[in-house]
Amino acid sequence: MLGWFKAIMPKEERFFALFVQHATIVVAGAEALGGVLKGGDEVERYCRIVSDRETDADEITRQVLTAVRRTFITPFDRTDIQDLVSSLDDAIDQMNKTAKTIMLFEVRRFDPQMQQMGDIILQAAKLVLEAMPLLASAGKNAGRLQAITEEIIRIEEQADQLHDQGRKALFLANRNEPGGVMNFMVGTELYDHLESVVDRLEDVSNEINGLVVDQL
Repeated sequence: MLGWFKAIMPKEERFFALFVQHATIVVAGAEALGGVLKGGDEVERYCRIVSDRETDADEITRQVLTAVRRTFITPFDRTDIQDLVSSLDDAIDQMNKTAKTIMLFEVRRFDPQMQQMGDIILQAAKLVLEAMPLLASAGKNAGRLQAITEEIIRIEEQADQLHDQGRKALFLANRNEPGGVMNFMVGTELYDHLESVVDRLEDVSNEINGLVVDQL
């Protein structure tokens, strides 16, 4: 009886607008992180932008979680909505952690592999943004949504390769240099943070894939 009642009741659609808003902020954070990884005098400014976008994302997450509590009929299972917005938030949080590490160690020059990982992060973030409005008709858009999640998985694999290549190059460049051990440790931490950003975006794609499966 309750299932029939839910089927005829209108569903709250503002969740999709909030998902798009959050994903737009994730893209903005990824763009700013890319600016950070260019190095030079603008690093600190771009780090502040990443931090500001993380604060913006927290507000959207708060709105989503409040809406979940107050909305009688939600477009997806409440837990799925919470998991999706939390995974989006984790992605921008990890970008901010990367920026904080860069500020802490006063890094102003970045390896080519780090910059390429920044490019990959932006690609994945844009794919996540493309997916968000498609979730409003997840069944109808299942083909494109599946293609998006598969592309994010391929991007994550590229990031893993860059992570390994970069760490090896970092070791070779610093093994006989004065202060090389510290440079290697800091560089390794940055590579790990960047890889974690991509991993968090892959988590978002996994949540998207789970929603699609549930709608089929």
